[in-house]
Amino acid sequence: MILLGNSCSTGHHEEYIYLKGEALGTFYSITYYCPENKNFHDNIRDLFRQMEASMSIYDPGSIITAINKSEAGGETDSLFRTVFRKSVEISVLTGNAFDITVAPLVNAWGFGTTGRRNPGQEGIDSIMQYVGIDKVRLEGEMLVKDDPGVKLDMNAVAKGYMSDLVADFLESAGVKDYMVEVGGELRLKGDNPEGNPWRIGIDKPADDPAPAQRELQEILHITGRALATSGSYRRFFIEKGKKYSHTINPFTGYPVDHNLLSVTVVTSTAIEADAWATAFMVLGHEKSLHFAEEMEDIEAYFIYESSPGKLEVEYTKGFAAWLREESSVE
Repeated sequence: MILLGNSCSTGHHEEYIYLKGEALGTFYSITYYCPENKNFHDNIRDLFRQMEASMSIYDPGSIITAINKSEAGGETDSLFRTVFRKSVEISVLTGNAFDITVAPLVNAWGFGTTGRRNPGQEGIDSIMQYVGIDKVRLEGEMLVKDDPGVKLDMNAVAKGYMSDLVADFLESAGVKDYMVEVGGELRLKGDNPEGNPWRIGIDKPADDPAPAQRELQEILHITGRALATSGSYRRFFIEKGKKYSHTINPFTGYPVDHNLLSVTVVTSTAIEADAWATAFMVLGHEKSLHFAEEMEDIEAYFIYESSPGKLEVEYTKGFAAWLREESSVE
């Protein structure tokens, strides 16, 4: 997902502040308008540090690392508990298509903290006993695991939640126009520097293209919402001619294997958009389209292959409000 640039010739562009950096194993980009021209980068970096200390699987001193290494669980903080509760909620709503206990499978397939490899059916069978949101729970401020082999991976919601934290902070500081993007998960409010809704590009699925070769499938004109895109075309490996995506199906233990290439979800919060996008990648476009149409406050845009090399698009009725002529599919 790409934030599209705007002209400097109109609006109050010179008063917008632009912040960029790296955190949570990804990049972030924040644009906002502050009449007092206040730079909140130090405050925002503090928020990122708190998030990493709580939920980064790459931080050896984080809460989630300690819990994953523990026999029975461990103490949590408020950030961790918020994300855990939302993860359980989405898991229940999707019949466990979204599951943060897939960490052992993510690692086994090499998309976590280990090298990429195919664990084989025997390896998957040995891991599946540790997968399931019913194997872990909160008791007060403690996270309790039913088995030492249970491990958590919150990457599918952490970036979205981080976007929400930054957006909420900016709103608390009186900012009314902003775009917050963390690893492709966005929250938007107010106007862009031209005084219009924010323009967000959805990538056309292509296997790991160079940045200069990226093409857009659609351009959204949108504000006051949060959105996230999940896809099978960025992180993957190929073994013996077969492509293995980073999104793991918690029902099978294997990477997702269907014709859905990308889904963009729009809803009120980035944490929910992030989680639903992952769940929809597991469920596939037909089930997910029906699911999204039945749910309140969720709109979704699906790109899938109807036959090898032929892309098709479907989206919920409400999604059309953010599409305009310039974003027509070629």
